Amino acid sequence: MSDLPEGRGSGRLDFEAAIRSGLSAAADLGWNSIVLCDADFADWPLGERSTIAALDAWACRGRTLQVLARDYAAVRRLHPRFVQWRTLWSHLVEAHACPQVDEGELPSVFWTPSWTLERLDRLHGSFVASHAPQRRALLRERIQACWLRSAPSLPATTLGL
Repeated sequence: MSDLPEGRGSGRLDFEAAIRSGLSAAADLGWNSIVLCDADFADWPLGERSTIAALDAWACRGRTLQVLARDYAAVRRLHPRFVQWRTLWSHLVEAHACPQVDEGELPSVFWTPSWTLERLDRLHGSFVASHAPQRRALLRERIQACWLRSAPSLPATTLGL
C-alpha cells in the first residue's frame, strides 16, 4: 500500500516525515476525506511548500478536510502558507476549535479512510501508523467526540465593518 509508514516510530523528524508521506499519498490513493487533529499543529509541517503542493494535488470536488485544534494561534503564526491554502480551498475545509478540552484529551492524529497516524507522545514524538480498520474506527470515534464539542474556527475570511 504505497510508501505509507506502518507500525511504531519515534522522534520529531520521523513524525514529520510520516505526515509528509500521508499528504503525498492522499491524491494518489484518492482519499475523499482527511482529518487532521492536534492541540495546535505547532510542530506539524503544514507550512512547507511540499505540504501545500500535496494538498493542491489532493484537492478537488467532493473531498473534505476536517481540521480540529484547541487553538489556531500557532497555525496562523507558523504556517501562513497553510492559512492561505485554507482560504483558497475554503469550500473543502472545515476547521473547528475545541478550547475546553485538555491537551491530552484531544488526539494528535492524521486520519484517512484507509490509514492513520497517531502521535502518542508529543515530547518524544512517538507515534503509530496503521492501516488497521479497528484502529481507524477507534480514532475516528475519539476525534468525533471532540468535534461534537467544538465550534467553527480559523475562518477563511475576516469580515470587517
